[in-house]
Amino acid sequence: MTAYLAPSWEAGRDLFRRNIVGEVVMLNLLRFRAIADYAATPELAPAEAISGAEAFHRYISHTLPYLEASGGSLLFIGEGGPFFIGPEAERWDRAMLIRQSSVENFIAFASHEGYLAGYGHRLAAIADSRLLPLVGMARPAATGAAA
Repeated sequence: MTAYLAPSWEAGRDLFRRNIVGEVVMLNLLRFRAIADYAATPELAPAEAISGAEAFHRYISHTLPYLEASGGSLLFIGEGGPFFIGPEAERWDRAMLIRQSSVENFIAFASHEGYLAGYGHRLAAIADSRLLPLVGMARPAATGAAA
C-alpha cells in the first residue's frame, strides 16, 4: 500500500497549470502513526515518545502563524471516523480545510524557511495523507420551494 506524505514535483506543476484565479481551499485527509516517527528530523523529537496526533498538534501550532501571515486561514479541523459513503476499510483520523488567497500564496507559504523548520512534526505524525485543492464555483439556483 502506497503512503502519500508530500506532493510530487509533477503534482506541483499540475497545480500551477490549472491557472486557478483567486482563493483555493485545500482539503486535507490525514491518517496518524500510533507513535510519531522523528527519524528524519531528530532535532525536533521530544524527550519522550508521543503519538502521531500529538506530533500533528505541534505541527499545527508551529504552522498557523506562517499560514496566517501568508493570507491563509484554517477554516475547519475535525476528527475523522468511519465513512458514511466510502470504503469500509478506509479511515482518516483528521480532516482539515485550509483557505489560501491564491495558489501563488500557498506555494510561497509552503516553501517559507520558517514554516519548513517545523515541517518535521508533520512528517513524524502522518502515516498517510491526501491533499485536494478545491476551487469555488457558482452555487446552483434553487428550482422550487420545499413542500
